Amino acid sequence: MKNESENAGSGSLLHSLLLLLAAAIWGSAFVAQSVGMDYIGPFTFSAVRNTVGFLVLIPISLISRKKWPENSAGHRFGISKQTLLGGLICGVVLCASSNFQQYGMVFTTVGKSGFITALYIVFVPVFGIFLKKKTTWRTWFSVILAVVGLYLLCMKGTDLTLNIGDGLMLVCAMLFAWHILTVDHFIEGADSVTMSCIQFGVTALISTVLMFVFEEPKAGPITQAWLPILYAGILSSGVAFTLQIITQRHLSPVVAALIMSMESVFSVLSGWLVLGEWMSVRELCGCMLMFAAIILAQIPGRRNKAEFQQEA
Repeated sequence: MKNESENAGSGSLLHSLLLLLAAAIWGSAFVAQSVGMDYIGPFTFSAVRNTVGFLVLIPISLISRKKWPENSAGHRFGISKQTLLGGLICGVVLCASSNFQQYGMVFTTVGKSGFITALYIVFVPVFGIFLKKKTTWRTWFSVILAVVGLYLLCMKGTDLTLNIGDGLMLVCAMLFAWHILTVDHFIEGADSVTMSCIQFGVTALISTVLMFVFEEPKAGPITQAWLPILYAGILSSGVAFTLQIITQRHLSPVVAALIMSMESVFSVLSGWLVLGEWMSVRELCGCMLMFAAIILAQIPGRRNKAEFQQEA
């Protein structure tokens, strides 16, 4: 059994910062996703960006496999069963979650999509209950604090009605929660980079099938969207999701979800720094609550117990 007392709670500061970097990349890439769909459909965008991420990780994976002790000549293609199975399953879940998000963005506002998607911070501990895991009161309080912060940050209007896009985003949030828990299940004893590479290969393959079934991809529009595709493919997919897999080995799923939800904060900060968009007092309060929730979740508890641990 994984030693959760070492992985959860305060976790590793370095890995927390690396996951925070991933959240910053996702936050800034949100604009790239929206701009990219001005030229191509959601499935086309997903197919091409994940193909880029897969190709970028191939050489890094080859280097990683030579150094990873679990890989040996006895394994198929020099990849351990844990790494291969984890990559395949994570790829299917990631494909479903990312495509629900990409397609849902067509029908709903940026604020709603950011808020509803980040609700995976609630679904992770809820789903964890069914996996015989428990979450302490302090972590639950951190989750509630983060949800309030997200609401203040993302929901700028008073319209609380739900449309089809909001429903797709809610499904996306549930699937992202399962992706976080799936990564947590397979990462122990797996080659992180190779597992990430496989998951993007699977996501790209399935998205390509969906692209040809539901859309009519053309080279011209794809070429026009080259900048958002490369940004989302290299940084958001190749770098950020790989950082997620690497860091989740050292963090509990709930703490990881809280840190990852900071992508909403970084999305607003990017608009402020890059586009000169003014941040309201409401948004600033939301950001502060989000930061407070993450700091609270990372403070070591009495006797340094894990915040999210596997029951015997």
